[in-house]
Amino acid sequence: MSGFRQGEINGVIVRRLVVREDHRGWLVELFRHDELDPPLWPVMAYISQTLPGVVRGPHEHKVQSDHFVFLGTTAFKLYLWDNRPDSASFGVAQTFLFPRGEFWSVVIPPGVVHAYRNVGQEPGLVFNCPNRLYAGWGRKELVDEVRHEDRPDSPFRLEDI
Repeated sequence: MSGFRQGEINGVIVRRLVVREDHRGWLVELFRHDELDPPLWPVMAYISQTLPGVVRGPHEHKVQSDHFVFLGTTAFKLYLWDNRPDSASFGVAQTFLFPRGEFWSVVIPPGVVHAYRNVGQEPGLVFNCPNRLYAGWGRKELVDEVRHEDRPDSPFRLEDI
C-alpha cells in the first residue's frame, strides 16, 4: 500500500446531504456558510461530468480546500491520502463509496491527495466549490495543484486502497 495505512483523515468533512422532495421535484442544499468555518467558504464553483470507469486525480493542493458534492447521478468511489507531515493522520489512506441516488458533500483540506472514479454505469456529475480561485484573481497566478496521476513512481495508487 505504498506506506499508507487505512483510517480516518483529520480535517476531511463528509456528510450525506438531505434531499427535500415534493410534488414539484426535489431540492438539495449543497453548502451553507453557517455550516462551514469561514476559511472554507467557497469563492467559485464548477460542475464536471465523469464518464463510467474514468478516474480524476490523484492530485493535491497546497492552500486550496476542495468542497465536492457528488450529485447522485451514478456511483463514485473517492480515494484520499493524508500527505501532510504535520497532521496526526499523516500516512493514512481512506476511501468512500457514494451510491447512485445519494448526494454527498466532502470538504478536502490542503495536502490531502484525492482522486475519484465513476464506478457506476452512467455519466456522473460532480459539483466543486473550492475556497480559492483557479489560477488566482484574473487567472494570473500559478495553479495550486500538484498532479500525481502521470507519475509512474506515485505512491498514490487507487488499486492499493
